[in-house]
Amino acid sequence: MINRVLIRTKVVQVLYSYLLTDKQFSLEPRPTAPTKEKRFAYSLYLDMLVFMVKIAENVSIRGGERPLEQTRFIMRIKNDEVIKSLVARYRTEPFALGSLVDSMSEKIKESNIYKNYMKRRDSDLFGGQTVWRDFFNMIIFPDPEVNAIVSRRENFTMKGVERMSDIMNDSFVNFMASQDSGEGVFKTLETSLDKAQELFMRLLYLPVELTDLQERALEERRRRFITTHEDLNPNLKFVDNELVKALKDNDELLAYMEKNKISWLQEDPVMMDNLLKAITCSDIYEEYMSTSVSDLHSDVEFWRTVFRKIVMTNTHFLESLEDSSVFWNDDLEIMGTFVVKTFRKIEDNLEKGLPVSTGVVFDKYKDDEDARFGSELMKAVLRNKEAYRGYINDILDRSLWESERLAFMDVIVLETALAEIMNFPKIPLSVSINEYIEIAKSYSTAKSGGFVNGVLGAMVKNLQEEGKLLK
Repeated sequence: MINRVLIRTKVVQVLYSYLLTDKQFSLEPRPTAPTKEKRFAYSLYLDMLVFMVKIAENVSIRGGERPLEQTRFIMRIKNDEVIKSLVARYRTEPFALGSLVDSMSEKIKESNIYKNYMKRRDSDLFGGQTVWRDFFNMIIFPDPEVNAIVSRRENFTMKGVERMSDIMNDSFVNFMASQDSGEGVFKTLETSLDKAQELFMRLLYLPVELTDLQERALEERRRRFITTHEDLNPNLKFVDNELVKALKDNDELLAYMEKNKISWLQEDPVMMDNLLKAITCSDIYEEYMSTSVSDLHSDVEFWRTVFRKIVMTNTHFLESLEDSSVFWNDDLEIMGTFVVKTFRKIEDNLEKGLPVSTGVVFDKYKDDEDARFGSELMKAVLRNKEAYRGYINDILDRSLWESERLAFMDVIVLETALAEIMNFPKIPLSVSINEYIEIAKSYSTAKSGGFVNGVLGAMVKNLQEEGKLLK
């Protein structure tokens, strides 16, 4: 019932809300009122960061992959303008610690810290949140060769080295503080998908409750002290609707409603009265009730039309949805489409003499693969979003677009699209690209569809040429 179109949309929506408030990591600021010792400590701090970047670029495994370069700490500091400037400067100027890159890379690669990280990195959502803190404090900082080079720096003092260590560890603390445990964002995604399922079931059951409400109203008219012929002999076509009877007889639907104690009539009787009035006062209702034809097809078509033209646009109904769940107004269009299609499927089943639920997915997901899709997609984005942002910036640097002026929703759409393209080889490339273009059109700016199309196309071409994307 919940398909990948909806899951993609949910992932983008949840990531947007989550990352919009994500605390951004930055380097420690330069010291105020700097003394020689403070200047020494801060300069050494920056050089140590460059040293770590060079080590990360130097540690490779089979196939040429550089796993430490993919850790979020390294990706964050590599994107810092100060570090970029220093790395560029040390291409033409001597870098004292540069002579130790090879030997330190080997020491790190042989360490238990590295080996343990490599064992768990696929399940490490935030890309080695503590691994560089441990490398620095247990391997790099105590190393005699490192200390020998540091001791020859201008203005060297032991107190300055200790100050540098404190600054570095403040950076690690701030880096970890900028990360969330991830539990909240995954719970939000699951809650959002649960609420989508609930909305589908509620919408599917809505005709039952509306006809029950009308039947009660007709019964009350029969019991009036003064009655009319119409009160005593009402037109029962609406309450005897064949689709409604099929829904009432569906055990899965009834079990869900009872288990979750769901009832539109009990929760919002005023809205139900208004919605029923909107239906019974409509031309759609008048035409339906006036025709002599009474069969399954006409009954199903009546409810399909009512949903499209009345329910999905009714102000009282929309306000009730908004009050009930923050998720539902965004979900209504997709879930309403699912419900209208389900009405048609029920009709087909009844005409063929099949059980109502044949081919109708009342389960939350079609299969286990779909059930895992949302969380796996979100993990891929969170684990690699700095790398994906780098791919985006590379394309923008060659175009007229300015990366700082990007709509944040466009960034999330592009990062999520890249996560799917690079981590789900079974999904055709054209499907992924088209889906995220549509999401951009629906949830971002007027020009976002074309922008996402252009940037995604350019990124895919580059990744294919570099051998990083094989589909």
